[in-house]
Amino acid sequence: MFRQNLFSGTFSPNKTAASQSNRARAALKLIAPWYYFALTPLALGAAHTVRSQTLAPVTIKATADDAYSPAATSAATKGSAALRDIPQSVNVVPQQLLKDQGAQSMQDALRNVPGLTFSSGDGQRDQVIIRGFTAIADQFIDGVRDDALYFRDLSNIERIEVLKGPAAVLYGRGSSGGLINRVTKKPRLGETFGEVTTTFGSYGLKRVETDLNTPLGESVALRLNLAKESSGSFRAQQFNDRYSIAPSLAFNISADTKLLLQYNQATDARLTDFGIPSLNGRPVDVPASTYYGSSTARKDDTTTSHVSSYSVTLDHRFNDSLSLRNTTRFSDYKLDRYNTNSSGLVNPVALTVQLSRGYILRDESGWFNQTDVTYKMTLGGFKQEILFGMEVGQQKRRSESVQTGVFTTVNIFNPGNVVIPPVTATTLNANAAIPAHTLQNIFGLYVQDQITLAKDFKALVGVRFDQFKQNTRFDLKLAALERTDNAFSPRAGLVWQPSDSQSYYASYSRSFQPSAETFALAASNVANPPETTRNLEVGAKLDFFEGALSTTAALFNLQRANIKNTDPANPAVQINVGTQRTNGLELTANGRLPGKWDISAGYAFLDGKIVQSVATTASLQIPVVVGGVPALGKTSALTPRNSAFVWLMKDLGHGFSAGGGANYVGSYFTSLTNLVTVPSYLTGDLAASYKTKQYDIGVNLKNITNKKHIISAHGSNDNLIVPGPPRQLQVALKVKF
Repeated sequence: MFRQNLFSGTFSPNKTAASQSNRARAALKLIAPWYYFALTPLALGAAHTVRSQTLAPVTIKATADDAYSPAATSAATKGSAALRDIPQSVNVVPQQLLKDQGAQSMQDALRNVPGLTFSSGDGQRDQVIIRGFTAIADQFIDGVRDDALYFRDLSNIERIEVLKGPAAVLYGRGSSGGLINRVTKKPRLGETFGEVTTTFGSYGLKRVETDLNTPLGESVALRLNLAKESSGSFRAQQFNDRYSIAPSLAFNISADTKLLLQYNQATDARLTDFGIPSLNGRPVDVPASTYYGSSTARKDDTTTSHVSSYSVTLDHRFNDSLSLRNTTRFSDYKLDRYNTNSSGLVNPVALTVQLSRGYILRDESGWFNQTDVTYKMTLGGFKQEILFGMEVGQQKRRSESVQTGVFTTVNIFNPGNVVIPPVTATTLNANAAIPAHTLQNIFGLYVQDQITLAKDFKALVGVRFDQFKQNTRFDLKLAALERTDNAFSPRAGLVWQPSDSQSYYASYSRSFQPSAETFALAASNVANPPETTRNLEVGAKLDFFEGALSTTAALFNLQRANIKNTDPANPAVQINVGTQRTNGLELTANGRLPGKWDISAGYAFLDGKIVQSVATTASLQIPVVVGGVPALGKTSALTPRNSAFVWLMKDLGHGFSAGGGANYVGSYFTSLTNLVTVPSYLTGDLAASYKTKQYDIGVNLKNITNKKHIISAHGSNDNLIVPGPPRQLQVALKVKF
């Protein structure tokens, strides 16, 4: 079943981002002199009024010795910066690690990041929890926001970067616990290569990927990434059909000017899987395949997403000191989600659970333009690299959500045959079902300075001003809603490097989260100011074995204030009175050990609490807690106190490699009621590969002990708990030419 348009209406756009409030103009006046200062050398024909200094460039290598330990990142500074120079935690998941592990999804990839757990994402999207805070909208691609709600394919991805803590100083709204930036594969000038990878696995997995690169003359190159996948699942009725096509063209217009054109189109269709319910404080003990939904789920309970995007990136170097980058990205996204789930009450005496039904249709489109000017110089005796940036954008969102509510009660151990009832006229005419049209205008100005204070000391300071305008209109009787938020987001950090192998840092950063940043405004939240997050962090980055092994340690205090809670005196509105904090420790080790052992390992200790709140959370267990369960003092949902992972691959010589890893996740609560606990688990994986110049063969055996476990939960509901996969075999054959 695909899109059924039940409503029609017109969309009245708001003023564009070019029309700014007086406060935005004031911010522009404050920062504009810095732009003038940066561009003056160009206007005067490089007759600098200050002495310029070329700083050493940083490149990201991918040799055999550092395949698990990239030396640099682009997410933290919007430029290629050495990881050891950044006073903040940044985790990089490189392509070689993804290949060795046979990763097929964002969830597979992000298991390699400490302090990160998974939400079920309503069975329709990638959604993670970073340091105890949801990152539903904190997805980026090549530094540009990609916050549509869908499952992302990895076929055109070079590496994944996770920037921990607030990152609004460069990226704007969101990013409480961190953000995820996918770095795409780019054309390579002067190189001709190609590879086709065919993967087969358990539960009918069939996947084909193609990666082709060819020069089109001396100064032009084309790269094409294709993927198509079809698979079943250990979950009853589950299926997954998806494809992705991503061509890109790179032009060297001159020695100083480069142009990159990119396009991506992807479709993903699968069962909308909300998982299983809970019983007596634990996930119900049923076979992992048990599905609580329609008996004809492929017809009734599916999610289909279509995503397309176009990107244009222009890089120009005026001289050794001054460069400019401009990126424009257009995107279009459609989602049809139909679902049945066990989100209702559980009766532990009658051993029943209530099933609910609904569907959501989303249409989104938008564009972003980012202009970054980088100026390297010496000022006041200090080497500096200053980034001046401006971002403008617009996002249009149409959403239609029809929720029929509870329609049947089934046995919790044997749901049996479930027949889906038709949608009633009363449901379609309810206020909640009225299509909403939201227009969001984004305007941001930012400045960042990387300063070499002395031989052993560096600083990173910056601030961003954002204006975020929202306007939501409805097709029928509801009144239009709008609000504008203005916010400043600072970051400051100090780095001490007593030797080439040691780096110690301390940092402060802050971000903001406006009401309904990913959804439509509602009467209950339109008056609420943004929530704010601040992070205090100290850490160390140490290298061993002549830089082959990189280790990090980070100790942090992360606090989100002004969280919206339902007003006990007026349930129809929300008030900003909540505070959530996480105290934590993260450790990582990445690189190569003596004896040709590649390693990726991490550990996280997270102490997440609600330290201020008047909210209550509904209980789904009969007898229901009257008035709900108070959130104050509760442990943050989906936040295990301890988690760890390790992955090792041994180069055996003559093209052979073998290894494996283990993944441990401690117990955690499914919601703020803290009434349902997901048990801890430990799983193990094995891998082996053989590589030649013409082909590679890789074999992965996942969850070797067939451990029964839970991989994710919803976060605000004590049911909707998703079982993890049992033992799986995966074989990949790559042909290179």
